[in-house]
Amino acid sequence: MVDQARARRLAKRISQIVAAALEHEVKDPRLAMVTITDTRVTGDLREATVYYTVLGETVDAEPDMAGAAAALSSATGVLRSMVGAGTGIRHTPSLVFVADIVPDESRRMEEMLARARESDAEVARLAAGARPAGDPDPYRVPRERDVDDE
Repeated sequence: MVDQARARRLAKRISQIVAAALEHEVKDPRLAMVTITDTRVTGDLREATVYYTVLGETVDAEPDMAGAAAALSSATGVLRSMVGAGTGIRHTPSLVFVADIVPDESRRMEEMLARARESDAEVARLAAGARPAGDPDPYRVPRERDVDDE
């Protein structure tokens, strides 16, 4: 039977252990800017997917995603043994590291929203000086009957 609360607690603990290990224990320079964003554990507690992102050194510099993936792949055994020692459960889950796409997607969404704001401002600027194409009062007014018509 799946205990979702236990899986969430274990996922949170695995995130903490892996983040602390990357910061203090693993001495690979490619992992200096790696941040653990989320961890998901299967219901049977046998597999854990750890999501990470790599922050750039500066705003203009692209992060080394391939180097970080290779470094995490080579450090998986050490990190799994640290997770086993830190959690104390009978079967230590296998770790799979997946690059998190949420920061890239949020950056893309922010750029799209900025473009939409710019186009809305352009439409508002054009509409400010616009005049109707036809009559100023487009609605038909019933004509009044002349006395001569009767």
